[in-house]
Amino acid sequence: MTNTQVTLVQIDNYGPWTVTPDPRREADLQTMQSRLFADISQFVGNRGGYAFFTRFDNMIAVTNGCSLEEHALLQESVGNRYPVTLSLGVATGTSPVQALSDATERLQAAGSAQDKNRRECLEGRAIEDGYRTDDDIQIAHFDVINATGNYTDELNAFDTFIEIEQGYAELMRHMRYAHDSLSFFVGGDNVIVICPDLEEADYAEATAHVAEAVDVELQVGVGRGKSAHEAGFDAKHALETCRADGTRVELEWETA
Repeated sequence: MTNTQVTLVQIDNYGPWTVTPDPRREADLQTMQSRLFADISQFVGNRGGYAFFTRFDNMIAVTNGCSLEEHALLQESVGNRYPVTLSLGVATGTSPVQALSDATERLQAAGSAQDKNRRECLEGRAIEDGYRTDDDIQIAHFDVINATGNYTDELNAFDTFIEIEQGYAELMRHMRYAHDSLSFFVGGDNVIVICPDLEEADYAEATAHVAEAVDVELQVGVGRGKSAHEAGFDAKHALETCRADGTRVELEWETA
């Protein structure tokens, strides 16, 4: 059984800040968002976690192994170096979707994302080390079969982007509502999905659904681990088996 720790990262009062006292230059906002995400990703990654940018003013991280004290350190570091502050909601659960919902509710109870009086809230709980296991996290790494040959080398860059994004959007929606999973586009033609305890048939069903719905062919490697890094690295190895053998689904614990 999986036990995923999810952290919701919200920039405090970000919308009003972007237009106070006057609207800020879009290039400056985009630069700050990307740098902030890079710093959060590095901080979480150094502790075995994964961070995903989603909408940039809201980011989602898988933080198994990261204590509340370390979350507070992230807030302090950002507060010292950026003109904005972060509020963090932390929750755990056998379903990543439920964990995120609980983390979201904790921040919403502390105040609106545009409440000028809500600053650097840290709400929730982390998994204590004694309760962590080697199978706490299940991560699936999807990519498009022969994306270079079918898209990159055949279409212009924007039309390729449309095709890849169509596949991502359909996979994201399907994995959310059919399998209580959280899917994140991570560049190129790659999507990382944080999953509950799913089986090979579930992943085969997901790839078949996307192929039928939007005509995008996917393959997927799946890994398990105590941290997001461990599970994700195993998923990468399983995906390489897909590419080498021409298979659609590979579970690392079955191929190892």
